[in-house]
Formats: sequence, structure tokens, C-alpha cells
Amino acid sequence: MNAIATPSTAPSIWSIRATELMTPNPGSLREDASVRDAVRFLTDKGYSAAPVINDAGRPVGVLSRADILVHDRETAEFLTPAPGEPKLPPPVDKARVRDIMSPFVLVVDPDTHADAVAREMVAFRVHRLFVVDGNGVLIGVISALDLLRHMQPAAAALAAGTAEGPRSAYHDD
Repeated sequence: MNAIATPSTAPSIWSIRATELMTPNPGSLREDASVRDAVRFLTDKGYSAAPVINDAGRPVGVLSRADILVHDRETAEFLTPAPGEPKLPPPVDKARVRDIMSPFVLVVDPDTHADAVAREMVAFRVHRLFVVDGNGVLIGVISALDLLRHMQPAAAALAAGTAEGPRSAYHDD
């Protein structure tokens, strides 16, 4: 029989570390993958974005659906012939993931506390952080949804008065 966590037995969200929040071994894209392969990967997996890794397995960027839409829009502008010109066949897209990804990568180590993860997400306005080992190799991803899933029992404990959350910077004691 599985034990169900109650507000009094649920761990505080703020004591949870990145390794407990993360999805281990996340799907990722190689920086030299074609954009077509990346679209297929994101669509097949149902991902809105994925980490981009180099040959050593270190994250070097993030590719999101928005990055692909921007790429497609910019590519499509070149396909529109001027009035009276013949329609050209669509060019073969030779772009690689590294050409269109966002090169900004936010990482945390496996021992980072949940409150620090939440602060980073809010401060940088991102939906996910990547977890890397001591060598900088990608070992997991933490999405905002992962954080919210773990907050549900903690929120119930706070409401019941059996757990304490982090102190506000505006708290006077």
C-alpha cells in the first residue's frame, strides 16, 4: 500500500533539491542537428523547447518553438516573389539548430534548493532550468510545472499551518 503524503508529513518544498525536482536524462538536441529534425523531435515528444548540447553533453543553448517560428518567418520573407516575378521553388533549409537556438543557458547544480530554483526562474523570466553535474554535463531539466507539482503538498501544509515557507525579504523578524 502506498503512503499518501499529508500536510503534516509532506516535505517542505523549500528543503527539496534540484535532483528531486528535475526530470532526469531529458531529451535534447545536438547543436549540429537540422532544423527539420528539431521540429520533428519537439513535435513527436510534445515539447515546447529542448536543451541543445554539444558533443561533450554540455548545454550550449535552448531551442524553442518560438525560435523555430521566428526562423520560419524570416525564411518565408525571402520566398515571396515581387509582383510579376515567377514563383520560385522553396529552397532547402540548411539551417542548423545552433543557427537559430537561444544561446542563453541557465543551469543549476544538483544540490540547489527549490527556493533558489524558483528565484532564478522568476528573475530571468524562464520556464525551465537545466541541471548539470560537476563537469557541466546535462543531467536533468526543471520546468515551472515540475516546481508547481512539488509545491502542491507544500501549499496544503502551509494552509494547514504545519509547514513554514521561506521568509519574505519584507518580513520584520
